[in-house]
Amino acid sequence: MLNHEITSIVGKSKSRRRIGRGNGSGYGKTSGRGHKGAGSRAGSTSMSPFEGGQMPLFRRIPKRGFSNYDFATRYEIVNISQLDRFEEGESIGAEQLSNAGLIGSKKSKVKILGDGELTKKLEILAQKFSKSAEQKIVALGGTAKVV
Repeated sequence: MLNHEITSIVGKSKSRRRIGRGNGSGYGKTSGRGHKGAGSRAGSTSMSPFEGGQMPLFRRIPKRGFSNYDFATRYEIVNISQLDRFEEGESIGAEQLSNAGLIGSKKSKVKILGDGELTKKLEILAQKFSKSAEQKIVALGGTAKVV
């Protein structure tokens, strides 16, 4: 088979490895588990960072400094073009956005961005608005309230 003969169908998926089907398969007898030892037994698992007794990478790397990851405020982003699905004059908050499937949870913090166009007058309640989003909402006679 040549490169130009490969389609989306041919070579799309690889057939699964059939272990324990004789020595000719390359995965017969011990089925790729080796002889004895913890990994050869049924139901054996190991933790993902385990490196066979070697000092794991995470513990070899020096840790210094401060990370803001745990304390950062995360916002779910909604573009103005996505708000066009709501009715004219409707009041839209996190609960309405969650019911429409635009954000994950009604407890999420929301930031409205100005990507796209809005054609309806809406009252929008969110934690943050970009300048362009606020301008587009107000230009149509709507309101952008910061909660």
